[in-house]
Amino acid sequence: MIYALLFALICIASCNNQQSSNVLTEPYQKDFNMTLDGLNIQIYRLTNQNGLSADITNYGGKVVRLLVPDRNGKLEDIVQGFDHIEGYLNAKEPYFGALIGRYGNRIAKGKFSLGGKEYTLATNNGTNHLHGGKKGFHAVVWDAKQTDKQTLELSYLSPDGEEGYPGNLHVKVVYQLTDDNDLLITYSATTDAPTVVNLTHHSFFNLSGNLSKSINKHQLTIYADSYTPVDEGLIPTGEIASVEGTPFDFRQSKMIGKDLEAYHDQLSFGRGYDHNFVLSGQQTDSNSMKLAATVLEPVSGRIMEVWTTEPGLQFYGGNFLNRQDTGKGGIVYPFRSAFCLETQHFPDSPNQAHFPSTVLLPDQVLNSQTRYHFSVLVNNLKKIPIN
Repeated sequence: MIYALLFALICIASCNNQQSSNVLTEPYQKDFNMTLDGLNIQIYRLTNQNGLSADITNYGGKVVRLLVPDRNGKLEDIVQGFDHIEGYLNAKEPYFGALIGRYGNRIAKGKFSLGGKEYTLATNNGTNHLHGGKKGFHAVVWDAKQTDKQTLELSYLSPDGEEGYPGNLHVKVVYQLTDDNDLLITYSATTDAPTVVNLTHHSFFNLSGNLSKSINKHQLTIYADSYTPVDEGLIPTGEIASVEGTPFDFRQSKMIGKDLEAYHDQLSFGRGYDHNFVLSGQQTDSNSMKLAATVLEPVSGRIMEVWTTEPGLQFYGGNFLNRQDTGKGGIVYPFRSAFCLETQHFPDSPNQAHFPSTVLLPDQVLNSQTRYHFSVLVNNLKKIPIN
């Protein structure tokens, strides 16, 4: 693919002098080395042959740093977060870079029924349940094994009753930084009792490399003809609505901020974009992952594509960032300084029978994959579609 070749040439020509080492410095390791609940927290570095690198901690499976070159080969960090573990432990925004479960997104009033029994979950988002509860997968210490310089395997046993969920859930998540410039995330899970599961990843991206800069000029495409409108508590109403003629139409690339000032009750409810899009799956790869979204930051030239096996994509525009967290290098993260693209099943699916099911049974294995693919726009060349 010509575009991938251009990206590789830029990395080889321009990144050799600043190639990311796979070796973590001792002070940096110490910043993430502590014991929590009797378990050791550490940080791991993944690198590929093109100079990309990802630093990941087993506390919440959080991506701490993701270095990607711009059109001039300059490596910059494109994810918000903190320089030390204490930042993650004390953050007002608890989901920076995290793995999310058991259930990503919201469940209305923290209740659902399964097999004729009602279950009550923690309510940590007003009257609703969000991202697995008060101590979801974002706030636990995962078992970690780095199998090679490009692969990190994380596993966690969520015990029966944790945050109110039924069944002992065994979860495995593999991060891989490929030589095709993908951050590939592979999820699997099994249970010993019927339960509901919706796993996702929650990095806060800013492709400019300036983590305090507004993301409103990023150009976004979402490959979805419809979305799921929400009520004032951001719970889906049950409707699957067309994006046609609304601010939610991202089928053609447009700046994130283009329609934010439009009058629309859905933008009012979410203080902007915080909605699930129903993916159309018109373009797929050889692994049957569909192209969910493409983001271009025009100044740096960085492009990120999101591919997934999931049916939905939550687009969140950083509407609740409010300068309460001081992050890397003393940067304060302001309103709309990052975006999230969370591949997922739909919010509140356990209470919406016509949404894709999130029920996992003991004789089943949950398998899901998402990849964030990185490339660059060189001299305004048009991107060649992936076959």
